[in-house]
Amino acid sequence: MDGFEILKKLGDGAYSIVYKVRRKEDNKIYALKKVKLQNLSEKEKENALNEVRILASVKSPFVISYKEAFIEDSDSSLCLVMEFADKGDLYQKITEFKKIGCLFEEVDIWRIFLQMVRGLKSLHDMKILHRDLKSANIFLESDGSAKIGDLNVSKVAKKGL
Repeated sequence: MDGFEILKKLGDGAYSIVYKVRRKEDNKIYALKKVKLQNLSEKEKENALNEVRILASVKSPFVISYKEAFIEDSDSSLCLVMEFADKGDLYQKITEFKKIGCLFEEVDIWRIFLQMVRGLKSLHDMKILHRDLKSANIFLESDGSAKIGDLNVSKVAKKGL
């Protein structure tokens, strides 16, 4: 973690915490998912490593891109560095809109939907099943793009889909 400056905690899940970070080497902003390995079962450790392998193999403009991964020795954590989506996730946006009584424009719904489908197609072309597709795993960027992320429970199909 020496090469990164933590800017903000973005959220946490059952096994991980995600931070907005700045990489000191290039001064760029990334998302860093930190998974504490010591408290995980063997299956959960396998899922964490599986996410790194799958994410590193996917090259699609509709899937959050992998940058690097490393083990943080001080607390036995797997750190996964990924592209940062500067507008958060779709669930946050839906919640925000509900709170202020605002509706999505139809053109925005179609744009997000089509990008999700393209992301799914790129995963399925590689025989990857996401297995946790939900609005919280669709990440939004200020340029209007939407990308699928959080491949923690994804699987590569062995004998077809």
